[in-house]
Amino acid sequence: MYIQSAYAVSPQGSFNELLENPAQYRGDRLTCKEPDYSKYIDPKLIRRMSRIIKMGAAAAMECLQQAKVTMPDAITTGTAYGCLADTDQFLTRMVEFKEELLSPTAFIQSTHNTVGAQIALMLKCHHYNNTYVHRGSSFEAALMDAMGLIGEEAAQTVLVGGVDEIIEKSHAILSRFDLYKKEGSTETLIGGGTKGTMAGEGAAFFLLNGNREEGSLAKLDAVQNWYKPTVPVATLIEDFLKRNRVAAGSIDLLITGNNGDARYGGQYEALQQSVFKGIPSVTYKQFCGEYPTASAFALWMAAHILGTGQVPGVEGPAPKRILIYNNYKQQYPSLYLLSAC
Repeated sequence: MYIQSAYAVSPQGSFNELLENPAQYRGDRLTCKEPDYSKYIDPKLIRRMSRIIKMGAAAAMECLQQAKVTMPDAITTGTAYGCLADTDQFLTRMVEFKEELLSPTAFIQSTHNTVGAQIALMLKCHHYNNTYVHRGSSFEAALMDAMGLIGEEAAQTVLVGGVDEIIEKSHAILSRFDLYKKEGSTETLIGGGTKGTMAGEGAAFFLLNGNREEGSLAKLDAVQNWYKPTVPVATLIEDFLKRNRVAAGSIDLLITGNNGDARYGGQYEALQQSVFKGIPSVTYKQFCGEYPTASAFALWMAAHILGTGQVPGVEGPAPKRILIYNNYKQQYPSLYLLSAC
């Protein structure tokens, strides 16, 4: 199937910015550059939406506008944390008001499926709509559902996205687990040799189509993910390539999810010296940070690389086949195989 269009609200303003002048960050996190939401959302709705809902809705609407599609046949969304700001607001008020006189709005909007539901409401879409909450494989689950719908001819076009946000309280809690660098920098994140990474966030949406349309960015050949596999990851990768009849030498570009944490970087390096040996590679988490659905950003980046023929930070011939390998917390390995249309 084909990626007809793709759009991301991320710490980078656009794909052109990635190519020309990637935004640099210091500290322990990257935050999104948010667009002018009034271009996509009714101003009366904007003031009632939390940040993550606006990010997701804007990414979805821009994705549809780029593809010139007004109504998808289905919507699937993946998120690990859901609407954290609304959840925090509801729980805080529950304590402050001693569980009395609570407004239900924050609770209603705190559920994980709010982003997908809001997109459907804006489109007046009554078709299939599902949200997946599977931690580090949330986006992969949404994507595979979309591929299944198209493969079974239950849908022709599917809007699929991955979205997660940072809020102060969630970031403070996660920081206690020694996940983030004390003084990080996106310029030295990869290969810095220190523990921890930089937190990230974002919303990326894609319009998948069973047919190639004019302007399609890339062909999505295969996707697979695992949870705490009991066999070596190298074996999983070799089996994946063999099953899809792809020789490692035919891959023009490898995009890895190395997040700069020295505790895990060696595993990516070992793979690049074995199963990925000789394949040109780049990383992406210095652009978006680390979060459970960051692989959606990688897919957005890969789709635009194939669509434009340009790789951020790398000069050379336009790649025709790309493999994405991500392994969130070394527990959720996933692979994406894409090729040029």
